[in-house]
Amino acid sequence: MFYSTCRFNGNRVPLGRVEKQEGAAMNILVIEDHRDIHDNLLEFFELRGHAVEGALDGLSGLHLAASKRFDAIILDIMLPGIDGNQICRSLRQYSKSEVAIVMLSARDELDDRLTGFKVGADDYITKPFAMSEVLARVEAVVGRRQRKDNRVMVVADLHFDLDTLEITRNGVPLKLNPTNMKLLELLMRKSPHIVKRSELEEVLWGRDAPNSSSLRSNIHILRRVLDGDHETPLLHTAHGLGYKLCVQR
Repeated sequence: MFYSTCRFNGNRVPLGRVEKQEGAAMNILVIEDHRDIHDNLLEFFELRGHAVEGALDGLSGLHLAASKRFDAIILDIMLPGIDGNQICRSLRQYSKSEVAIVMLSARDELDDRLTGFKVGADDYITKPFAMSEVLARVEAVVGRRQRKDNRVMVVADLHFDLDTLEITRNGVPLKLNPTNMKLLELLMRKSPHIVKRSELEEVLWGRDAPNSSSLRSNIHILRRVLDGDHETPLLHTAHGLGYKLCVQR
């Protein structure tokens, strides 16, 4: 436990007592053009054991956000180069990023907040703010994102959302019947390992598998839907053993 100070308008003021966090450290990006606020946020999170990077303009921030992995982005709206709403929209629509995004703004009108949420922000904080509030909100949105991530299975560019039952490959929706969904779920859970035929048949039909060709037929359908015209096949046959879902090296 120790005490720290921060800078505001060129002066150092006390942040108060600082206790290093017991939870998992986060990797955070701060995009903020106000030097004092930018530096204060970096110092505040670093003192609590988190890894922090910063950018003072929109273009630099977007480059960092698109090229590195972060758990959360603290994003100012009014930025030189490209504003925060444009950055957020770009990350969500074009980069397909699922990073937690908390917006900062001096604008507190309802329309401004709604715009932030429409472009993909998870939360919106108006200035001035307390550092402890920023921390609490970042932890909350990261927690929600991580819980959601646990319900989305991913193998290469194949995604299966267990809550919505949405399946996509390279962002393109795929349609499967309930039997093939069960088959895909087990193969993804066990990826990249081989799943024996007997295990697949047990999951699909219990002890009453229709006949020996039923699994083969369902695998054929699944392979056609998943791999189609893709250059990189994901569903592979391990002859005499079973099947596996992965990128073959």
